[in-house]
Amino acid sequence: MRIGLWNDLVVKRRTDNGLYLEDPDENEVLLPNKYTADYEIGDDIRVFIYHDSEERLTATTRKPLIMLNGYAGLEVVEETSFGVFVDWGLEKNLFIPKVEEVVPLRQGNFYVVYMYLDEKSNRLVGTTKINKTFNYHAEDVMLTIGQEVELLPYRASEMGYSCVVWNRYQGLLFQNEVFQEIEMGKPLTGYVKKIREDGKIDLHLNKFGYRSVDANVKKVIDALESNNGTLNLHDKSDPVEISQRLGMSKKVFKKAIGALYKEGIIKIKDDGIELI
Repeated sequence: MRIGLWNDLVVKRRTDNGLYLEDPDENEVLLPNKYTADYEIGDDIRVFIYHDSEERLTATTRKPLIMLNGYAGLEVVEETSFGVFVDWGLEKNLFIPKVEEVVPLRQGNFYVVYMYLDEKSNRLVGTTKINKTFNYHAEDVMLTIGQEVELLPYRASEMGYSCVVWNRYQGLLFQNEVFQEIEMGKPLTGYVKKIREDGKIDLHLNKFGYRSVDANVKKVIDALESNNGTLNLHDKSDPVEISQRLGMSKKVFKKAIGALYKEGIIKIKDDGIELI
């Protein structure tokens, strides 16, 4: 039985408590009555295996919010002196020991959690110490520059947003290249910008090429192109004028021109900006 994963099993026998399912090695597990209505003896069935509230191995047809060796944003539903419990979509909540908390986890808040199988107890456990779970060898990173990937942001810092990439790698969205609100634990799509020697990945939220980047950056480009490649706006321009001419705040404008300057797309001059 693969604990924490989906298993394809066969219905072997029925009891008062439910159906007993069997794997190819003749190991059995109970599927409680509440999930058995549509099945008969001999049927093939896909179930998720975990331990119930009485620590018995059990099966369910419900889909959990997180899988073994996977990541998800989960809500803390109970705090205790020895750890917290989070809702992962099944009847028994997932336990995160106190030693696996990066910061104190509070009831009602969501945190990105990694789920693993504890070798000593053979139980599924969660951790918010995400950094220790990644593959840090560049030669093992099976990604290419510009490739579209699924991201799960899990921590914000002055440098940017740390993300789980494709449920396996660690990546970073740089603060000065992000022009939208990022919510921790909410999946989003990004692109591989660079694979570092240490196996970490630089990310971007948009496809390469300035014409497909963030909408605010594109507004600046469009304004430049419609004005012979120059714009008499810069980081010291009046916020009201920036808002009236481009429909964005001065803060957003500064981020946009900063990204364009870093990519070598514009020059920043005393009297404005110029398209290269």
